[in-house]
Amino acid sequence: MELVKFIISFILHIDEHLVEIISLFDHWTYIVLFLIVFIETGVVIFPFLPGDSLLFASGTFASMGSLSLSILILTFISAAILGDAVNYYIGQKVGKSVIEKNRFSRMINREKMIVAEGFFNRHGGKTIIIARFMPFIRTFVPFVAGASGMNYRLFTFYNIVGAVLWVLICTLAGYLFGNLRFVEENFSVVILIIIFLSILPAIFSFFKNR
Repeated sequence: MELVKFIISFILHIDEHLVEIISLFDHWTYIVLFLIVFIETGVVIFPFLPGDSLLFASGTFASMGSLSLSILILTFISAAILGDAVNYYIGQKVGKSVIEKNRFSRMINREKMIVAEGFFNRHGGKTIIIARFMPFIRTFVPFVAGASGMNYRLFTFYNIVGAVLWVLICTLAGYLFGNLRFVEENFSVVILIIIFLSILPAIFSFFKNR
């Protein structure tokens, strides 16, 4: 329970926690940020770590001179690309065995894997790019892509495109708008809006399928 409270606090008050991270780690802050994004995108059991909010907040701190924008962007892009690549590899190695042992059968089973494989063959690129902007889903999609046997070269291409777009849009949004008075005074509200907008496509898709 305490862990859940900490995670929620970390996400909603990411600006305050970033101040602590920067003051504590100084130039090593980029390594910490790299690890957060890498784990959030690369380890399927950690989808709850901050993504969009972290990029936005980091961009805001870059506009204040606390972080280098260019180093920040390179750090996030490399972490996002490597994270998805590792997640794909994990899905490729253990995804089908998870299905065969009927683990998480309500979430994913053999029939769904067959459907997923066909879906990725037809729409894999669009799926991977869109998923970058959707919390939780962006952690799960590369795992399913690997488990369903999506062509790795195709996956890699869209992995890179999606990572670049995600990092540039979210980080530059923070860099350009993070210092606005309204954003500074209502940072937690802005973070909630970002999270809501990120999960909106998933909500729409859920009700559409229902």
